[in-house]
Amino acid sequence: MKNFNSKTIFDHVCNQMEKLDKKEITIDDAKAQASLLKQANNVLRYELERVLTQIKVEQHIKLNESSSVELRDIEDTSTITNNQKDRK
Repeated sequence: MKNFNSKTIFDHVCNQMEKLDKKEITIDDAKAQASLLKQANNVLRYELERVLTQIKVEQHIKLNESSSVELRDIEDTSTITNNQKDRK
Protein backbone atom coordinates (compact mmCIF):
# COMPACT_ATOMS: atom_id res chain seq x y z
CA MET A 1 0.00 0.00 0.00
CA LYS A 2 1.16 3.49 -0.83
CA ASN A 3 1.91 5.83 2.08
CA PHE A 4 -0.23 8.91 2.27
CA ASN A 5 -0.23 12.23 4.05
CA SER A 6 -2.08 15.51 3.72
CA LYS A 7 -0.01 16.53 0.72
CA THR A 8 -0.66 13.31 -1.23
CA ILE A 9 -4.37 13.45 -0.40
CA PHE A 10 -4.60 17.05 -1.65
CA ASP A 11 -2.63 16.14 -4.79
CA HIS A 12 -5.00 13.26 -5.50
CA VAL A 13 -8.04 15.51 -5.01
CA CYS A 14 -6.63 18.04 -7.50
CA ASN A 15 -5.90 15.29 -10.03
CA GLN A 16 -9.42 13.90 -9.65
CA MET A 17 -10.93 17.37 -10.15
CA GLU A 18 -8.92 17.77 -13.36
CA LYS A 19 -10.03 14.36 -14.59
CA LEU A 20 -13.64 15.22 -13.79
CA ASP A 21 -13.35 18.53 -15.67
CA LYS A 22 -11.92 16.68 -18.69
CA LYS A 23 -14.67 14.04 -18.39
CA GLU A 24 -12.02 11.30 -17.92
CA ILE A 25 -13.97 10.01 -14.92
CA THR A 26 -17.66 9.97 -14.10
CA ILE A 27 -19.34 11.87 -11.32
CA ASP A 28 -19.95 8.55 -9.56
CA ASP A 29 -16.22 7.74 -9.78
CA ALA A 30 -15.40 11.14 -8.31
CA LYS A 31 -17.91 10.60 -5.48
CA ALA A 32 -16.39 7.20 -4.70
CA GLN A 33 -12.90 8.70 -4.66
CA ALA A 34 -14.08 11.55 -2.43
CA SER A 35 -15.53 9.04 0.03
CA LEU A 36 -12.26 7.12 0.18
CA LEU A 37 -10.26 10.32 0.60
CA LYS A 38 -12.53 11.36 3.45
CA GLN A 39 -11.80 8.05 5.18
CA ALA A 40 -8.06 8.49 4.65
CA ASN A 41 -8.26 12.00 6.08
CA ASN A 42 -10.12 10.64 9.11
CA VAL A 43 -7.25 8.21 9.73
CA LEU A 44 -4.71 11.04 9.57
CA ARG A 45 -6.79 13.14 11.97
CA TYR A 46 -7.14 10.16 14.34
CA GLU A 47 -3.37 9.63 14.37
CA LEU A 48 -2.76 13.31 15.09
CA GLU A 49 -5.28 13.35 17.95
CA ARG A 50 -3.81 10.13 19.34
CA VAL A 51 -0.29 11.57 19.44
CA LEU A 52 -1.51 14.82 20.99
CA THR A 53 -3.33 12.85 23.68
CA GLN A 54 -0.20 10.81 24.40
CA ILE A 55 1.79 14.04 24.77
CA LYS A 56 -0.81 15.48 27.17
CA VAL A 57 -0.77 12.32 29.28
CA GLU A 58 3.03 12.37 29.46
CA GLN A 59 2.98 16.05 30.48
CA HIS A 60 0.35 15.31 33.12
CA ILE A 61 2.43 12.47 34.56
CA LYS A 62 5.52 14.70 34.71
CA LEU A 63 3.59 17.39 36.57
CA ASN A 64 1.83 14.89 38.86
CA GLU A 65 4.37 12.20 39.62
CA SER A 66 1.95 10.32 41.84
CA SER A 67 -0.59 10.09 39.02
CA SER A 68 -1.36 6.67 37.59
CA VAL A 69 -3.05 7.82 34.38
CA GLU A 70 -2.65 5.19 31.71
CA LEU A 71 -3.97 4.93 28.18
CA ARG A 72 -5.09 1.55 26.93
CA ASP A 73 -3.47 0.52 23.66
CA ILE A 74 -6.64 -0.17 21.71
CA GLU A 75 -4.60 -1.09 18.65
CA ASP A 76 -2.75 -3.91 20.41
CA THR A 77 -4.17 -7.00 18.70
CA SER A 78 -2.54 -9.38 21.17
CA THR A 79 -5.37 -8.67 23.62
CA ILE A 80 -8.13 -9.67 21.19
CA THR A 81 -10.01 -12.74 22.33
CA ASN A 82 -10.62 -15.70 20.03
CA ASN A 83 -14.29 -14.74 19.77
CA GLN A 84 -13.36 -11.27 18.55
CA LYS A 85 -10.88 -12.72 16.04
CA ASP A 86 -13.59 -14.96 14.57
CA ARG A 87 -15.78 -11.93 13.84
CA LYS A 88 -13.04 -10.24 11.77
